[in-house]
Amino acid sequence: MERLLNLIPDGAWETAAKDGRWQGEVVADPTSAVVEIKLFAAQGGGRERFATFADVTSRSTRERELQCRHDELEFTYQRLAGTQQQLLQSEKMASIGQLAAGVAHEINNPVGYIQSNLATLQDYVSALFAMMADYADTVAGSGDTVTRAALDAKRERLDIDFITGDLPQLLEESREGIERVTKIVQDLKDFSRIGPDEPMRPSDLEKGLESTLNIVWNDLKYKVRVEKHYSALPLVECHASEINQVLMNLLINAGQSIQDRGTIALATGADDGEAWISISDSGCGMPREVVQRIFEPFYTTKPIGHGTGLGLALCYSIMAKHHGRIEVSSRLGTGSTFRVVLPVNQPDTQPVNHPLTEG
Repeated sequence: MERLLNLIPDGAWETAAKDGRWQGEVVADPTSAVVEIKLFAAQGGGRERFATFADVTSRSTRERELQCRHDELEFTYQRLAGTQQQLLQSEKMASIGQLAAGVAHEINNPVGYIQSNLATLQDYVSALFAMMADYADTVAGSGDTVTRAALDAKRERLDIDFITGDLPQLLEESREGIERVTKIVQDLKDFSRIGPDEPMRPSDLEKGLESTLNIVWNDLKYKVRVEKHYSALPLVECHASEINQVLMNLLINAGQSIQDRGTIALATGADDGEAWISISDSGCGMPREVVQRIFEPFYTTKPIGHGTGLGLALCYSIMAKHHGRIEVSSRLGTGSTFRVVLPVNQPDTQPVNHPLTEG
């Protein structure tokens, strides 16, 4: 009995005297048995005290096992939920890609008409201005002062000199605008060209990077200066649209990390059968504990409603599918660099999940 009484923790009787009872579990050395202790004390100044002891080792073991199973199921559920969300996100991006390709095709036809018509209109205007100049020279040399005075007055009233200077400029600006639209449409087509169900094909990563940069440029142009340090790249066997999606996520994240004004540096290179693209920003950077978790599904440092935490997880999944990896280096307050590395030729083996590589 004395050995059992020695198991009662310090302060337990005081708690029982105050509250009427105390209950807890302790481990009895050296047997490691789990003992449930219940203490009862009389209220109102009574001296009666009671204690019960029960061996609950098997129950405690079962509870621990159940808790372990619960934790495993919770972890599996979270992984399945993350996988489901990534699949939904992939399907959504595939649908957006198909929509973008269709819209680009529909836009291309009228844009082509406008571009052709503007070029023809520029030729017509040049011919008309040349003819008007000839008429003006003819009238000036005719000696008909009345007609010349009337034409000069009308020319001044209609501000013909301004029109002849401004109209070619308007046409040129319109032509440049159409060329810009044509470039954006082509970039949309390039961005969404290859679907995930199609075989991987040799692709121009630099062209994909430029197309993706053009698509997200509206989000960057007001606060970001872009530096480009490109090296010659071989064609890389991949799903171009999926790699473009990775680059788009990284470019948008780089822009969002810059608060006021900053720089994004783009670089490309190839060595040892691999091609790489690096995206460096002069933004806020990340501490090590954040870097270690950024590819986890649903993990985000953004305010609620400003991010799902799936963007980088999807990037990680795409890179694993391509037998590639994303290398990350970051310093808090200095900026971050994400390096996308892909094999030039896909191996025959099944893809594996590469661990996150920190620089």
